[in-house]
Amino acid sequence: MCRLLGLVSAAPRSITEAVGPGTVREFLSLTQLHGDGWGTAHVDAVGGVPDVRVSAGSASRDAAFDPEVQRRALGSVVHLRWASAGLAVQPENSHPFLRDGVAFAHNGSLRPFEDLDDLLSDEERAGLHGTTDSERYFAVVRRHLRQGADLPAATLAGVRELRAIYPHASLNALLLDGTHLVAVHASASSTLPAEDVDEISRLDLPGEHLEDYFGLRHARLDDGAVVVGSTGFGGLDWQPLLPESVTAIRLDDRSLHTEPLESPATEAADDRVAV
Repeated sequence: MCRLLGLVSAAPRSITEAVGPGTVREFLSLTQLHGDGWGTAHVDAVGGVPDVRVSAGSASRDAAFDPEVQRRALGSVVHLRWASAGLAVQPENSHPFLRDGVAFAHNGSLRPFEDLDDLLSDEERAGLHGTTDSERYFAVVRRHLRQGADLPAATLAGVRELRAIYPHASLNALLLDGTHLVAVHASASSTLPAEDVDEISRLDLPGEHLEDYFGLRHARLDDGAVVVGSTGFGGLDWQPLLPESVTAIRLDDRSLHTEPLESPATEAADDRVAV
């Protein structure tokens, strides 16, 4: 499980400049739980390739973290990791992952692993660098990219494919390339395991961590910049993203376009069955 933060701005701007140092401090305070690694991705210009940095340490104790949230970019993603049980805390498992000009960060857990592995070809499995379900999720999305889809369409296709197999898993994610920041808000029926609830309850964390842990929201700032973030931090004018949807934010004009996971054709078919 993890915390996500993304930014698209009109001109290169740092996360700290955009949301304010207080919000960054609140975000960092979440490392008391999400301290199993961190990572960032930055795109400096439309058409650029994300520059990714990851660490297996806690962001609150790593001197390299502050320069990353001070770095100015057109699009940025920040990820704080809470490692799923049984998965190693190592750089290869830290998000964002970078492949094929795309950075990917996930908040959720896909179990059982075997169903996910069955989706991947031998070549795709051989290309994995770490041991996480999240990297496998990313491999499914990238397959659709290789078939010619742009990032929003590839993400939507990959998430629809995974939702059919994992109906209750959180597929929440942020993806960044040279044209879009894409936010997946797909966790409408996701719940935390009892042991995770117990761990959260023992810590001094915002109540949202138990009430709406998987919520993903966005805010538009006064200068037109768009911020996307998990619940549990920040005093921005947050608005919830549509549940079970994929939202694409263009880097060139910061416009938002949201597509539901369930296509209109599927909804119509379901209505006919219900009647």
